[in-house]
Amino acid sequence: MAAQPLPRIDDPARAMAALAHEVRSQAGDAPIYFISGNFNVLHPGHLRLFRFAAQLGGRLVVGVNPDGKEGVTVPQADRLDDVAAISLVHHAVPLAEDAETFIARLRPEVVVKGREYEGVYNPEKPVLDAYGGVLMFTSGDVRSSAAEALSPDRGRRATASIFKPADYLRRNGFDILSLLMAVESFHRLRVVVIGDLIVDDYINCDPLGMSREDPTLVVTPVSSKRFVGGAGIVAAHARGLGAQVRFISVAGDDAPAELARTELAERGVELEIFTDTTRPTTLKQRFRASGKTLLRVNHLSQQSVGPALQTQLAGSAMDAVRDADLLLFSDFNYGCLAQAVVDPITEACRELGVMMAADSQASSQMSDISRFRGMSLVTPTEHEVRLALRESEAGLIHIAERLQQVSAAENLVITLGGDGLLVHAPRGGVYRTDTLPAFNTAPRDVAGAGDSFFTCAAMALCGGVDIWQAAYLGSIAAALQVSRVGNTQLTARDLLQELANPANIVHEAPP
Repeated sequence: MAAQPLPRIDDPARAMAALAHEVRSQAGDAPIYFISGNFNVLHPGHLRLFRFAAQLGGRLVVGVNPDGKEGVTVPQADRLDDVAAISLVHHAVPLAEDAETFIARLRPEVVVKGREYEGVYNPEKPVLDAYGGVLMFTSGDVRSSAAEALSPDRGRRATASIFKPADYLRRNGFDILSLLMAVESFHRLRVVVIGDLIVDDYINCDPLGMSREDPTLVVTPVSSKRFVGGAGIVAAHARGLGAQVRFISVAGDDAPAELARTELAERGVELEIFTDTTRPTTLKQRFRASGKTLLRVNHLSQQSVGPALQTQLAGSAMDAVRDADLLLFSDFNYGCLAQAVVDPITEACRELGVMMAADSQASSQMSDISRFRGMSLVTPTEHEVRLALRESEAGLIHIAERLQQVSAAENLVITLGGDGLLVHAPRGGVYRTDTLPAFNTAPRDVAGAGDSFFTCAAMALCGGVDIWQAAYLGSIAAALQVSRVGNTQLTARDLLQELANPANIVHEAPP
């Protein structure tokens, strides 16, 4: 049924207060999505905006600007009737004041505006910030175009293969709106990241064929691109998601270190990178052809940094956490996070009440995630759990229970690559498990998926949501990351756009 224009009252202030109260009362517990404008002529752009908001669920409220406002050419009564006739609209509101004033009365959960308003001052934003509302920008279609999905590599996203399972939402008692609110809270966080700095060098090649002398693939390098990786991309993700970030690490006196310092500083990350002239900055070269990685060559030292640098790293982090909400240990086991560094930082965070999360990666190297004790969140792979426990045969739930006991981690997520993840966490006083599939059915580059999941899930948990919501949000972050080639900074806008896309919420995972 089309919306009915709400009744008018002679006194403008009383009218707006009454309308806001009436709309909020009729909405009940449902979230309110608010759109306002002149609407002289309803066109397809308006309808796309309405459809976008309506598909998010809840109540769509559309405010129609008063006569006399700049740009208005049609009487408000006629414009109001036109808007009310749209079946997507639950309430058509005749505004007698600025939209931001009415928003302060109505307190909608989300205000939706066209993409053309992004990047300029929006008077609604301070009002929304005051009570925790969300301002979203969209053209009504946030899916990537086919041209983008097929375009070459670097930094470009192909998100058509992303899906979001609806059954997990219902099973764990939350909805997309709560995740939107979680992302909006990220800008209030102060995050310290400490760990191994890595630079990834992607070398794109043309395949020439097979050598006639021996079974060797022959390629010609065509172009290359370097990305900040390791703990550096964790810091970049946290900054891109909106947090204030301080990054503490060690690097060599070389070009990769200079590149990392420059890029991270340009992204707004506060840096304290100590120089160790006895070891190179870890550089990982990936030789790629036809969208696949053929070979990876690592230039690195896996020895721990010396005692003097260990003391400097620990002291810097202990000073930084005095003004932090969250500490992230991003351990790639290349010598930055010796136990003599981890232990005093952990103790300082406990004393200050700073939340801690840890990720300790093992691909070609060894790791032990259990040495990070008392974390609020750890996110190892199945391989990393089995390494820590020296257990090769027990089932997933069993090793999850054992790792939780050994490490005293409050929340544990075991990532399973293309098979998704397993969450092992407390609910109702007992530990329970749940699973999520991988959200991207056609990843382009899986490097960095774990880093984006770890960063986003830890920030969501610190922001106040539970682990079940944090895991879902982290899975979306990972799906976005693997939709592009190279370790590219994740942003809050990326997450909000994907969350606001209702088209890929499905009841069953695609085959």
